[in-house]
Amino acid sequence: MVKLGKQARSVSIVGVGCTPFKNFEDHPETKGMSEGDAFGYAALEAIEDAGLAPRDIQYFYHGAANPFMIGDSLTPNMQVADWFGVRGLGSVHHSEACCTGYVALQEAVQAVASGTYDIVLSGAVDLAASLPVVNAPGCFRRDFPLEEMLPSIPMVYDRAYGRPLDSAFGISFDNWINKYRWEYDLSAEDIDAALNGMSKSLRRDAVLNPLAFYESDFDDAAKANGLEDADAFLSSMFNPKVTQYLRVTGFETKCDGAAALVVMPTEMAVARGYDHQPIDVLGTGAAAFEGATPDNEYMGTKEGARQVYELTGVSPDEIDLLFVNDFFLAGDIVAAEEVGYIPRGEAWQYARDGRCGFDGDKPINTHGGRCNFGHAHGASGVADIVEAVRQMRGTAGAAQMPNVPRTTFLRGFGGGQNIRCQILRTHE
Repeated sequence: MVKLGKQARSVSIVGVGCTPFKNFEDHPETKGMSEGDAFGYAALEAIEDAGLAPRDIQYFYHGAANPFMIGDSLTPNMQVADWFGVRGLGSVHHSEACCTGYVALQEAVQAVASGTYDIVLSGAVDLAASLPVVNAPGCFRRDFPLEEMLPSIPMVYDRAYGRPLDSAFGISFDNWINKYRWEYDLSAEDIDAALNGMSKSLRRDAVLNPLAFYESDFDDAAKANGLEDADAFLSSMFNPKVTQYLRVTGFETKCDGAAALVVMPTEMAVARGYDHQPIDVLGTGAAAFEGATPDNEYMGTKEGARQVYELTGVSPDEIDLLFVNDFFLAGDIVAAEEVGYIPRGEAWQYARDGRCGFDGDKPINTHGGRCNFGHAHGASGVADIVEAVRQMRGTAGAAQMPNVPRTTFLRGFGGGQNIRCQILRTHE
């Protein structure tokens, strides 16, 4: 095992930006946006939030989960530079599926911590609700049907063993929550109540966020279908189970979006005298298990959390807010226990009882998560960081936590295999 070293110098997030996470063609603010438009939107917002101008950026990172299929491009970092005023600036493109956004933070921090650069922008974009019209300008998009998306999924699995076995994709839906159920002797009804309770909390949080995909809650859905309330809707035929445990509301909501952040040395951030407190990036833990590996999300989370706690010296009881890449809703419950945020065997009750909402005692994904805020693949991890920073500044709007969090843990997961665990702390 390679022992992680300490960063050469402390690094802080000083600027964040995020587009609405919508189906761009259906939303008036984003209709007609290309990927360059979207990345530029987020980048310019992050630069302005940092009190900088594009000329101040010294290097940037560009992330996308699937640039060839979703963006019709192979070197998108060079193609977006003009969209936010950094033509000719050195840059790198990277792609780690749905973990791309967390890697975006890690790479930017390492570039500054090493002393190579002082001011770095990092972001990600995926217009995941549509496909480009090939050989047409980037603003021309078309529908993205499921039958065109599914063949791309096996590309993230080992071609020698994973692909011939249907990429082991189906087993990943329920793998960890099934293990959890039997470990704690829970019934299928217990798991259903927990997942539905989590859905209610996350949808309520999302509806309060103007950038989120959904603008109405489950009570509205119940009323529209002649049902009494959200609980009745979530357990009804209008929200059927599509795996052993997961209902329709337990899967990601695919959409378009982009998000970006700006980092600099903490010493420089303090010297600049920002109105908002810099958010220090204390460290990252990293792990990866090939997608067909049983319990890979569990093992990756365990290892990533171990690394980042060892690196930072932070203990789980110091965590005020948790973000989990939850394209399967069960991830909120099981990851919360694995990183020590909620006591083992109890997270299902916290979820069932609504204690994980923005105003609960153990908030998770205060913007609604992948199933409710929306999932723009590679961009979603950066959107998590944007929401974390705004919560830690006390500027998260209607879904602001009553007690402004000081320490946030982010658990990124993507491609069936990549894991990043990161800890942020308000500078004092």
